[in-house]
Amino acid sequence: MLNDVWPLFGLTIRTPRLELRLPREEELAELAQLAGLGVHEPGQRPFLTPWTEGSAEERARSVLQGHWDRLGAWEVDDWRLGLGVFEGDRPVGVVTLRATDFPVVREVATTSWLGLAHHRRGLGTQAREAALSLAFDHLGAEAALTEVFQDNAASQGVSRKLGYEHDGISRDARGDEVLVSDRLRLTRSGWQSRPRPEVTVDGLAQCRSFFGA
Repeated sequence: MLNDVWPLFGLTIRTPRLELRLPREEELAELAQLAGLGVHEPGQRPFLTPWTEGSAEERARSVLQGHWDRLGAWEVDDWRLGLGVFEGDRPVGVVTLRATDFPVVREVATTSWLGLAHHRRGLGTQAREAALSLAFDHLGAEAALTEVFQDNAASQGVSRKLGYEHDGISRDARGDEVLVSDRLRLTRSGWQSRPRPEVTVDGLAQCRSFFGA
């Protein structure tokens, strides 16, 4: 079975409302089609990499290519776990947990998107809590980082709600414009001090070595 060769496919994270796991091929196609329908309001530009600015077909292909690239390039010292977010049997988005030199640095970073139809339902917050629970409670992370454009009120609000604190700014080039992002950090003590939903993780024992944990 695929799980025997690549045990990350057996890793499942559950919250009261959601299930996070690597999508199978047909589920990945559904997620790609969901992204094609849109992941933010027209006119918004919430991502540094402008993968959402093309056509529906281009957005869908970007999801496919990104997923395959993350799995194919996996290394213990440089990994990106792109988890499909499912509400029941319905895919609603993707949360990516990534790290470089995790066995030494013990820091992770997160990015995410939800299909536009699933915004403002609290799913994004709970999906990120699930990924953070994996990092802090099961992999031994010491901090989680994220970067958010200063005008992205929704993502800023989710991060602050989860206990992230200001950690400086980043200036990046996108084409001929400079984009300023807030760097935000959530420490282990900050994570442990806040209430959060019950999260269960199954299948980690078989793939713990993939994370250097």
